[in-house]
This record gives sequence, structure tokens and C-alpha cells, in this order.
Amino acid sequence: MFQTLRRALHQIQRQPCADVRRQLQKIGLLGVPFSRGQKKFGVECGPKAIREGGLLQEITDISDELQVKDFGDITYEPKATQIKPRNMLGYDDVVACNQRLSEKVFEILSDDRMCITLGGDHAIGIGSVDGHVRQRKNIAIVWVDAHADLNTNTSSTSGNVHGMPLALLAEEFAGMWPYLPNMDWQVPRVSTKNIAYIGLRSVDDFEKDMIARYNITAFGMRDVDKYGIHDVINMALEAIDPTADRSIHLSFDIDALNPLEAPSTGTSVPGGLALREGIHIVEEVHKTRRLSVMDLVEVNPQIGNEQQVKDTVNAAIEIIKAACGNYR
Repeated sequence: MFQTLRRALHQIQRQPCADVRRQLQKIGLLGVPFSRGQKKFGVECGPKAIREGGLLQEITDISDELQVKDFGDITYEPKATQIKPRNMLGYDDVVACNQRLSEKVFEILSDDRMCITLGGDHAIGIGSVDGHVRQRKNIAIVWVDAHADLNTNTSSTSGNVHGMPLALLAEEFAGMWPYLPNMDWQVPRVSTKNIAYIGLRSVDDFEKDMIARYNITAFGMRDVDKYGIHDVINMALEAIDPTADRSIHLSFDIDALNPLEAPSTGTSVPGGLALREGIHIVEEVHKTRRLSVMDLVEVNPQIGNEQQVKDTVNAAIEIIKAACGNYR
């Protein structure tokens, strides 16, 4: 294990190329006020709450060299399908929003910017990752979440699409889906070998079986307790990006954090990451100089009292600041 960690530390501390240095100076914020991938309304208000919490000012205070542009919020027009795949809530909206999101992420990356998406529920990971992989081709995904989000429409017990994004994105899962109307734009392009979980603690039997079958890199909270968060994130990076040359996608669900520190979210699970651990994950990914896209999702300002909402928004802002180069 220690040899693996030494290799990982050596690789992620290598000097980045000039292109990546320049890209990291430019940041594009993109709001995705989307809630149709699950049943609880309010998460669509997440982007507004995070912005009103002072996000833009907090980022610009990090460094005079940062160039931050807010691209506003995603808008879309759903196309009605007469025959929808079963057990996928809000299907038409999920498809339309994510198609537009994929296009916008592609556009922001093409402008040589790091893209930060503000969710919205975690169904937006479909479009965010799709745009990233189309633009950068060779990507690795760090999925920080209490949940694995690896169900298909046949395995899900809820029909919530925010629990399905990685199953839609993974190449190995392509044969598990029926024909998905209006989703021809979305092709599974990411191998499960390039995906790492951190923070898992609520995983159903189907997802456990798939993680074991495809040997997906997965660190639950027991692993965090055993190894410590610094070793966990570096082992994860070594596993999914051993040659240290992939563009990194960091998808951070706020429910990965302990509910005491981020209570205003729809599917909280006790025993999560401390905020300082969440920040450390993002700091270590930022140090690679290859973080290209970050999602911050599932902040729901309609859950909890005023102080709980404030605590959750502040936690989200601290996580995002770490992605922009803020070091404690």
C-alpha cells in the first residue's frame, strides 16, 4: 500500500503542462436548477442559494489571477415521448436538461476553462460527464457521495434518475438499458476502471454486486476511518489515473458530508465525511492540475431551518473554493 501511495504522490505532484496551468486560471460557473431526477422539490433552488451565499466573491478573493465567468443557468425545452422507458422519473426533463448541459460543459471546456456546475440533483452528472468526455476524451471520475448512483431502470426500487447517472455513463452497463428515446446523443464512454467512489455508506445489493463484478474502486466510510482521507484520495487517484495524464471530473454530492455539517439535502445518511475531509479531497484533486470539471449537487435550501440551510450552503462554498485553488 505504501509503495502505491508513494507512486501516487510522485505522479500527482509532477509539473503540469502549460495548457493545464492556463486552463486552471479560468473558471466557468454554470447553474443547473434541476430537480426532476428525484421526488423532493427544492433542490432546483440550490444554484441560487449558493450564489446568494457569496460564491463569486469568495472565489475571486482567492487570487487576482483567477478569471471567473458566470454562465448563468441551464434552460431547456423537454421533448415529449409517447413511449418512455419504465421506472425513470421525469424522463423527458432529464433527457432535455442533460443534453443542453452536455453542450454547455463542452463549450466551457473548449474556452479553456475549468467548469463548475451547481446543482440541482445528481442526475445532472449525466450531461456534465458526457460533455467532459466528449471534449477531453480520456477522463477519470472521482464520485464523492454517500450513494453509488449505479442503478438501472430495472434495478432501481425508486425510479429516481439521480441514482442512475453512472450506470448510464459506464461502457460496461450499455447492454443493461432498453432503447432510450431522444437520448441518442448520449453514448456510454467511460470505463468503470476510470471511476472511484469516496464516502459510500448507503449502497443497495445490486450496486454492491456491480462494484464487485467490475472491480470498481470504492472507498466507503469504513475505509476512510481505516486509512485516513489523505491516503484514500491518493489511492483513488492512483487506481483510476495511474499514468497521471487524464482529465479529472470531480462530482461532489453534498450528502457525502456528515448531516451535522450539511443537513439541507434530500437523502442524508449519518456517519459521513467531516467538512475538513471533504475539503481535503478537493484540495488533493486540485493539486493534480488536471481537475477540469466539478459538480456540486444536492443542496436543497427548502430542507431544514435557516441556520441549517446556511451551514449547508457555506459547506458547499468551501468545497468549491478548494476546487479553485483555495488552500487552508
